[in-house]
Amino acid sequence: MDTSPLRQSIRALVDAAGLVTAAGEPKGPPPPGEWDADQILAHVSLVNAMTLAAAHAVAAGARPSYDNRIAQDRWTIDTTVDSAGGTEGLCARLRNQADALGMLGDALLSQRDLDTRVPTLLVSNDVVMVDQPLPLRDLIVGLAEQEIPGHTRQLLALLD
Repeated sequence: MDTSPLRQSIRALVDAAGLVTAAGEPKGPPPPGEWDADQILAHVSLVNAMTLAAAHAVAAGARPSYDNRIAQDRWTIDTTVDSAGGTEGLCARLRNQADALGMLGDALLSQRDLDTRVPTLLVSNDVVMVDQPLPLRDLIVGLAEQEIPGHTRQLLALLD
């Protein structure tokens, strides 16, 4: 499995965070229900960590699961921002996660591992998007193709 698109999508997210930071103070707070730049980065960091946890559970022969609701919890997001020390720490964490996620291809997981169906609950804005087992491979590809690029666009929208 080629994980270079995943690394590239994380790199683009970190680059977008740099643009937002360089732009200085935002024009105002994000709209109600939206996140600021650090909260977006923390959310992605939490999603990445959950993906790593699911992959390592598969590799260890344990029962994996994937539930993204904790990555949307305000308290958890704000605690992640605080523990990382803000934007710089979050970007460092994301770069490290890119390295770890990049190893999920053939270096760590077999094709059989990647095909392992993981019970998955994906919620967005309180709407259930997925509630069924998905192959681990699909979770990893979904990060690269949908989740992280979507949050990169969300970050860049803060510049408007």
